[in-house]
Amino acid sequence: MKHFTELLVWQKAHRLFLDLAKDVASLPKTPVNRILTDQILRSSSSISDNISEGFSSLSTREYIHYLGISRKSGSETENHLYQFRDLSLMPVSVVEERLRQIIEVNRMLMGLIKSLRKGTK
Repeated sequence: MKHFTELLVWQKAHRLFLDLAKDVASLPKTPVNRILTDQILRSSSSISDNISEGFSSLSTREYIHYLGISRKSGSETENHLYQFRDLSLMPVSVVEERLRQIIEVNRMLMGLIKSLRKGTK
């Protein structure tokens, strides 16, 4: 692969960010909504950001490090989705779809990490 945008995991992470950006755009501008919106957009953006940064790494070890950060950001995003759900800020059906997306991305990231680790032994 020549560019990080060719990675399916990046494409799915990017799609998740775009979907979340649309989901939160229409929320009322309350203090809690502003804080949670900022947090979920930052954490979801960080997933694809770190995939792209890691792809440009000069070593496999560094690439794996950035993919690990992406997974952590994915877990943070998942946690924020539970907060949105439990505060009834988003329809449950939307939250469930975003949870499905983030779980898929995190599984793909783990698979990529495992694959890269096998190649470095």
